[in-house]
Amino acid sequence: MKKLDSIKDLKLMANTIRQDIIRMLARAGSGHSAGPLGMADVFTALYFNVLKHDPKKPLASNRDRLILSNGHICPVRYAAMARAGYFPVKELSTLRKYRSRLQGHPSRRNFPPLEAATGSLGQGVCIAVGMALAAKLDKKKHFICCITSDGEHDEGSTWEAVNAAGKYKLDNLIFILDRNHIQICGFTKNVWPLEPLKAKYKAFNWNVIVINGHDFRQILDAVKKAKKSKKPIIIIANVIPGKGVSFMENKYEWHGKAPDEKQAEQALSELIQERAKIR
Repeated sequence: MKKLDSIKDLKLMANTIRQDIIRMLARAGSGHSAGPLGMADVFTALYFNVLKHDPKKPLASNRDRLILSNGHICPVRYAAMARAGYFPVKELSTLRKYRSRLQGHPSRRNFPPLEAATGSLGQGVCIAVGMALAAKLDKKKHFICCITSDGEHDEGSTWEAVNAAGKYKLDNLIFILDRNHIQICGFTKNVWPLEPLKAKYKAFNWNVIVINGHDFRQILDAVKKAKKSKKPIIIIANVIPGKGVSFMENKYEWHGKAPDEKQAEQALSELIQERAKIR
């Protein structure tokens, strides 16, 4: 896997991943659109610049662990992993198919490099905290990075995990919050208000960084700072759900909906036009 250092190259890869997501979902005929598109920049930064990982040795003991707690956005992870060299890009077309390794939620049984079977909200964050604690006890130096959603913070188990991480001072744990302000039945502020989110994490003895989750410089700088933190840290990444596709952006209705053939054509046309503007 080639590390991408230039912002232009990272933007181009994120655009490629967004196109992959649209093609995957349209072919599958089901799945989640808004979340994966919104987090494409973050996943591009993680797999092509930030994480310590090797697609040729996916289970190396010194690798950083990435837990996708909001497992329903897994199309973005699959696309990033394919582009990074974990498996052939053509396999993305098997999303949600019978016997595919790429199920609608991550399945470690089907594909061990996914680290954990996730999707039951509140579960993945607990797994990540457990992994971080185990690594500390074993005096390991790798990081555990957990992607979690804002809607997931409706779950009480999420806050139990956050409390535990603060108690044990897990400075090897990095949360990245997919703060897209939507969930399946509406906007988070209406379904279950979360603010003041930053203050809540600080009260649990965490460090907090708030960023624009579409700005690669901010993403890379935030993770660099996170790796120097003396406490568990959360990067609150404000993102636009459906990013890059005009009729999906900021529409909660696209949380759990896949584009049909015509919608996919329009989405891909917009993404191709956007690619031509990347400098």
